[in-house]
Amino acid sequence: MEAAQITVDPSKILQVGTGFFGTKTLLTAVNMELFTVLAKRELSGKDIQSRLGLHSRSLYDFLDALVAMDFLKRKGLKESALYSNAEDADFFLDKNKSSYIGGILEMCNNRLYPFWNNLEDGLKTGLPQNETKNGGKPIFEAIYADPKKLREFVRAMAGVQMGNFIEFAKTFNFSKYKTLCDIGGAGGFLAAHVAMNNQHIQCTSIDLPQVEPIAKENMQNMGLKDKVQVTSGDFFTDDFPKSDVITMGNILHDWGTNDKKILIKKAYAALPEGGAFVVIENIIDNERNKNAFGLLMSLNMLIETEAGYDFSFSDFDHMVKEAGFKSTSLLPLTGATSAAIAIK
Repeated sequence: MEAAQITVDPSKILQVGTGFFGTKTLLTAVNMELFTVLAKRELSGKDIQSRLGLHSRSLYDFLDALVAMDFLKRKGLKESALYSNAEDADFFLDKNKSSYIGGILEMCNNRLYPFWNNLEDGLKTGLPQNETKNGGKPIFEAIYADPKKLREFVRAMAGVQMGNFIEFAKTFNFSKYKTLCDIGGAGGFLAAHVAMNNQHIQCTSIDLPQVEPIAKENMQNMGLKDKVQVTSGDFFTDDFPKSDVITMGNILHDWGTNDKKILIKKAYAALPEGGAFVVIENIIDNERNKNAFGLLMSLNMLIETEAGYDFSFSDFDHMVKEAGFKSTSLLPLTGATSAAIAIK
């Protein structure tokens, strides 16, 4: 009898299983500011070697891997080659452009990458695998205590969601509303894009006092200091300001169920009848089998937090209706991210 013909393909297994090769190559390029250097002009391999302080041994393997992954373009080969940025890398990974999203990649390289090596420990213990594992402070306490880490974190949060903030600002129907308050607003970018795209909306961005100077600096640079009020507060201890729209971008997933419900109830209390509570996150599909990024981000919450997790739209619907909201809807944004909306 002939052996059964194998029709399955191992390529997906190998691609995912060795995916960290490509991940670390891109993160290293971002961390060394390769794309910022190449944004000025195309360079030879030797020029790049000199500017970044690289050894000659794997220089062209590194650069040509980025070519093969479509992050760089190339004319010529090896010693005769000239390298330049691909369009997306030039737009999103040049530090001198306002469209830069590399902050999240810097944080992935400098913090998250080694912590994910301990995912198995996290799955077995249910405990965070970040700095706290070796006696360090909890993530937010550690980040907010260190100005350098705080700025990196604020850049990272801006990078991971900037496109979604812009899409939300352009597609959500703000016609019935006059005020918006972004809770945990970090650098103020969600409020900023809403203000820029909806001239009738007066926006407020709130975060802890350590973040206030960073957000005010951003609003000044964007010419929005009169349209976006930046203030400080603790969203667990302080009441939310009364507002027609309450937004949270990548906030709820940091916390366990009880804390999620506390924040939802505070949003409900701050809204008028007909007001909107909007959560912008990687909302997991209700069947939990399509939004892989949302599920992986939830694993990242295991790595980073004591009780945080990402959630499905049905999870959101249940929690907000328990708090008193009367209706919900889901607004897809970019990629794996959506805006979950609850109306009071």
